[in-house]
Formats: sequence, C-alpha cells, structure tokens
Amino acid sequence: MGILSKRIVVLSGDGIGPEVCQEAVRALKAVADKFGHEFHFDYQLMGACAIDATGDPLPASTLDACRAADAVLLGAIGDPKYDNDPTAKVRPEQGLLRLRKSLGLYANIRPVTAYEQLLEHSPLKKDRIQGTDMLIFRELTGGVYFGEKGRNEDGSAYDNCTYSRFEIERIAHRAFRAAETRRGKLTLVDKANVLETSRLWREVVQEISLQYPKVLVDYLFVDNAAMQVILNPKQFDVILTENMFGDIISDEASVIAGSLGLLPSASIGDEAALFEPIHGSYPQAKGKGIANPIATILSAAMMLEHFGLPEEAASVRKAVDNALEQGVLTPELNAKAPYTTEQVGSFVAYGILDILDCQLHKNNIALGLSTII
Repeated sequence: MGILSKRIVVLSGDGIGPEVCQEAVRALKAVADKFGHEFHFDYQLMGACAIDATGDPLPASTLDACRAADAVLLGAIGDPKYDNDPTAKVRPEQGLLRLRKSLGLYANIRPVTAYEQLLEHSPLKKDRIQGTDMLIFRELTGGVYFGEKGRNEDGSAYDNCTYSRFEIERIAHRAFRAAETRRGKLTLVDKANVLETSRLWREVVQEISLQYPKVLVDYLFVDNAAMQVILNPKQFDVILTENMFGDIISDEASVIAGSLGLLPSASIGDEAALFEPIHGSYPQAKGKGIANPIATILSAAMMLEHFGLPEEAASVRKAVDNALEQGVLTPELNAKAPYTTEQVGSFVAYGILDILDCQLHKNNIALGLSTII
C-alpha cells in the first residue's frame, strides 16, 4: 500500500470527548509518522458545545465539512443541563441523529471482545465470557427512532416503526460479508412473533442467506437474545438487528469487556464513515485526566481498516494490547497504580512507533509519557 493522504473531521464534542479524541489523533499521527501517510485533521463543533456556540447541535458548516471528509472521528456528546431539562427543545443528541441521517450512516458496527488481561473487571463470570469475540451490526437510520412521532389530543403519544426492504437488505449484505471473513455464523435478533417489521426483517434475511451458503444463520427473539448475551456470549459471531434492538443489545454486551472505555464502533454508509467510542460524554470526569481513551483509539484503528490499511490498524491494536498487558491503564481498570488519559495515549503512540523502551519506563511518569507526538 502506498502513501495515502486523508482528511479527517474531528468532532470532539462534550465532556471527556476532547480528551479521548486527542489521544486517538495522537495514535493516528504516530501511524502517519511510521508508515509515511498524511492525515489532515479538521476540528468542528457538534453537540452541546455547538448549541452553546451557535444554537444548533449540528451547524451547517460542520455538516458540510463531514460530507467533504474521508472519515469522521467523534468523541462523545451530551451535557447534564440538557439531560436534566425535559422541556429542552434543542438537544445534543438531535445533532447526532441528524448527522447519521444526512450522511446515510445506516450500519453501526460494534466489536465486543473479552480481553484475557481484563476478565476480572467484567461483572460476569470468567468462564462464561472468556473467548468472547462478537461483531454487532445495528441498523442506524430507520425504525422507531426515525419514524413519525407525536402526541394526540387525548394526551396519548405515538412512535411509529417503519422499515423498507432496501433498508434491511443493505445492512444485511454487510453483515453476511463480515460473517464470511470470521467464523461463518450470523444471528438475526428480532421480535417476529409480535412485530410486522420484524417479520419483514426475517423474511428478507432468509432470502439473502441463500447468497451466502457458507454462513450459518439462526434467529433469536430480542428478549431471548438479551438473556443469551449474558448466559453464553461465546455462542455469537455476527449479530444483525434493527435500530432500537441494536441500541439495547450492544450496550448490554459492553459489560463483557469490563469497561465501556474499551469498546469502539464504526457507523458506515455508502459514501461516508464515522468512528466513535460507544461510551457517553461522562461529564463528571471532564478535565480530570481519568477518562479511558482506548475505545476511541480502537475506533481510529477501525478507521484505518476502512481506509484499506490493515497493517496500520494492526499496529494500533498491538500497541493497545501492550498497554493492557503492561497495565498502563486509567483508574477504572488500574485502581492501584493508575495512569492518566494522556499517559495511556502516549504509551500507545510509543508502541505504534516501536519505541520499546517505553515498556521499561512505564512506571516513571517523569520520563514524559505524555510528551510524544
């Protein structure tokens, strides 16, 4: 692979978003230095910070920049002053939903891995989660979140859920192709015994499965799937599901890793791609240097794969694995001898650049783990 030049829009967002984005950018700069690529970073506003500055959670200038970019890196959005005000007409989350819809980001992809070094941090028993490696495909721009909604004169409320065959087909093909490169199993999660939209999902997936004869397909109702994710997560390879079910199942599966700070995600469309950690803005930790940047760094690794740079992505994951092995982690994963957000990010950057001495000096913060890149 030759030298690439890519333009990346960075939406640092709110809370801890700017801190974790900084470390993902540090990792990407290390990759660029090592492999000779050029990554150009364009910082834009979205979320509560954008409302404060412009009155709009997704300013037109931000959306235009995202449309022109090769990829988007998002930190996190959300602020208590909006969360705690049920009467607020403008909310940070509206910007994210509008961005997904505007960019056509219909496929949310979340890998869930049980890291051997961190099994004790999961609330689930070690023997239950050991070896878990699943990939969740959540449809992202349809369903009840985007359906017609409102209030009736009698005080009742409604949220309509609608799906077309096209919306189901395009993400189903992505999920089947992913299953072909993994262990060859796909599980559709639906509620086909009750919901007409779920029956359409099952019908379409059954038809598409004929094009992928090497992939074993099974079907679970969402309530059973939620239970199986806890009872036996190792049974899953690729999970495919609709928007609301995917929101719930993927967040539930996050406990397997032991920390939301470890789980990356990608939101993919036919012409755009956005990469973000699955955690929220965690405003209580803002500015304290305790936020775990690994999920955002791993989201950057997914971005590199999207760019067609598997070796570069592997270098990031190897550096993250080394940080896990060496215990260079923020407080929720290393309470006895914690490192700061910036120190973890710098250690990963050292690893990407193959500066092996960082292993010898990891316990000596005075040597400047936070100064690289």
